[in-house]
Amino acid sequence: MNDQIKALKEELNKNYDISESTLVIASEKFHLVSVADSYKLLDRITPEEFVKDEEMPYWAEIWPSSIHLSEFILKNLHLKNKRLIEIGAGIGLCGVAAAKMGASVLCTDYSNEALKFITLNGLLNQFTNRDTFDTTQLDWRWVQIEEKFDFLIAADVLYERRNVLPIVTALEKLLKPEGTAFIADPRRSMANGFLELLHENGFHFETLSGEFKTPTGNLTIDIFGIRKTND
Repeated sequence: MNDQIKALKEELNKNYDISESTLVIASEKFHLVSVADSYKLLDRITPEEFVKDEEMPYWAEIWPSSIHLSEFILKNLHLKNKRLIEIGAGIGLCGVAAAKMGASVLCTDYSNEALKFITLNGLLNQFTNRDTFDTTQLDWRWVQIEEKFDFLIAADVLYERRNVLPIVTALEKLLKPEGTAFIADPRRSMANGFLELLHENGFHFETLSGEFKTPTGNLTIDIFGIRKTND
């Protein structure tokens, strides 16, 4: 494993200024590698790529919502022997937290760059078996994963209007009939439209709100617990 970690770090160091950190969340330690300055990645996006997908390097940061959702997972969810998918995983913090709770995790992101960081962070946190922790590329607009999951998690994915309907559709395609999703959001305006679409498409949701301390003050983060309505 050490050789694999070393090789991945060397590969990433060639292409990024990386940052290594240790976070303690709900008494659990997380060893993480991320991009030191995500704004520098903007220079890599060509006009052609932006016109095609408007892809921004949101994946490269550790967002407050991902820390808050990870704490919720560690304190509240019983995931042993459960199958879980994370969408918009970024560097994979929430997926790693779910794996610590015993879930078999598939971490996904649209960016293939992100998948390398997720793989490394899985290894750094002792998840070496691909049956326990694996990654794949996922475009919310065209979900080609056939498997159904017990749980779906996501943090800070409701940042653009064009994402809202594809995420609701992804819930339909990826959750088992009795499955549950937990999506964390820092009260972005797009969340209201997302909740309306959930209701229109036969989902029931509950909202758990909490405060997250940042250097500039407290941030209110909502976690939406989502299930398909059994009519």
